[in-house]
Amino acid sequence: MASVALLTVTGILSQAVGFAYRVGLTRLAGAEIMGLYQLILPVYSILLSLTSVGLTTGVSNLSAWYQALGDRRAIWQVRGQAIRLFFLLAALPCILLLLFSDAVSVYLLGDARTRLGLMLLVPCLLLTGVENLQKHYFYGTGRVFPAAMTELAEMVLRATLVLSLVKGLSPATAEGVVGAIVLGMALCEIASAVTQTVLFRHALGPKSRLTGPGTTSQVLRGKLGRIAAPLGAAALLGNLISSANAVLIPRLLVSGGMDQNQAVAVYGVTFGMTLPMLLLPTAFLSALGLVLTPKLSQCSALNDRGEIRRQVSRSVGLANLILIPALALLAVSGPAIGAALYADARVGDHLPLLALGVLFSCWQTLCAAILSGVGRQGAAAGIALAADGVQLVLTCLLVSGRGMQGYAFAFTLSAVLGAALSWRVVAREIGLSLPVFPWFTAPVLSACLAATCGDLMETVLQRSGLSPCAAALGGLGFGLLLYLAALQALGAGTKGSGLPPPASPCHPVKNSVQWQKRTTTGRHRP
Repeated sequence: MASVALLTVTGILSQAVGFAYRVGLTRLAGAEIMGLYQLILPVYSILLSLTSVGLTTGVSNLSAWYQALGDRRAIWQVRGQAIRLFFLLAALPCILLLLFSDAVSVYLLGDARTRLGLMLLVPCLLLTGVENLQKHYFYGTGRVFPAAMTELAEMVLRATLVLSLVKGLSPATAEGVVGAIVLGMALCEIASAVTQTVLFRHALGPKSRLTGPGTTSQVLRGKLGRIAAPLGAAALLGNLISSANAVLIPRLLVSGGMDQNQAVAVYGVTFGMTLPMLLLPTAFLSALGLVLTPKLSQCSALNDRGEIRRQVSRSVGLANLILIPALALLAVSGPAIGAALYADARVGDHLPLLALGVLFSCWQTLCAAILSGVGRQGAAAGIALAADGVQLVLTCLLVSGRGMQGYAFAFTLSAVLGAALSWRVVAREIGLSLPVFPWFTAPVLSACLAATCGDLMETVLQRSGLSPCAAALGGLGFGLLLYLAALQALGAGTKGSGLPPPASPCHPVKNSVQWQKRTTTGRHRP
């Protein structure tokens, strides 16, 4: 789990830098600008899902597969085919966005001030795709240090560039501020794409010295297509639904009685301030998924179902021990911390309900990573679409009458549905029963005690004269100590968590004859 630890540390640092960046940007630009910026991000997500989301998973899985075979030439070919397919997929949507940016901003996003940001998304998208495809080679082959360090450096560079541009240029209009933010992102992606290209070439060495027989372009396109097509289609449909959900929220708020500027500001508070704060504890989750998915892919190739169950048990147990208390403590201490950081008291609105939704959403995300690793990408995609569809319907029904509280209900209920369906498929696929006490009962009971006592400590500290933010931090620390003590008392600490002991990793099979003998009966082949 050294790779997970490294990615977790760098992920936490990246999240911390990103959080500080959002705080600084919010104070410079304000809630309304953050709302406009959040409006263009769904377009970015749609373009990424259409062009590169499935391909990055394909690069990660196939890199792990061919590394197990010892075929470095095939890894080089995977990267080349993936980049060519990415540009082929990106050409038409990027041209259409440039030609019809005005119509998209006015009629789809509902605010003409997003046009400049939309146009600058095109170079940002192309550079991001090139960077991510090469970065996922490192994730797939277990060489996470280069990718992790460049990820952290990229976040620092992005924060520096964006804040410098917004402050230095001081755009006179809201559209100009949004454009400056996206311009800073694009400049950062130039450095990231060049860095990943250099690191990839250095890692594999000169093309003339690559080992292994390689494979044909037709075979690689077929393998990439079988992995990328269902994931890309599901991601595209999911992002379309999520984007419709995001674009509809300000309009539904307006229909409920708010004016346009107020609706965009409220939207910006929830999506640009509250949810990013709640996502801080999930930094390790993406690291866990990036390492777990290719590891499960290798174990599936070796038909080692016992190791798959051990890896899943350890990963889910670890995730619950961290996520449950962190989100519980943020639910009670978050309003004071958020108000102090963002200088906006609305950050604490609906925080407990949104924290619950984030927790179930994290479980669904982890299950999706497991299913992707064992070759059930289609099931994960179908569940994600069903949950997103439910959220869209509930948003339309609830937001007009109940405002952002209606969105919080829609988000949480859809996340519960997605997590339940995802775990059902995981349990059936790998034959793993649900250990209720170590995974849920012990962390939930300990977290409830920690949150209650942390809230009480916060109140006591405020009455003693501390500022709300300092009191909240004190309550947070006190609650964390109580959580660890309660876990040990319940016998659910590191020794009694119910998690299986670490097992030896799936060893790559370097002899291709031996590899084929061990995988002729396997069912999960790219």
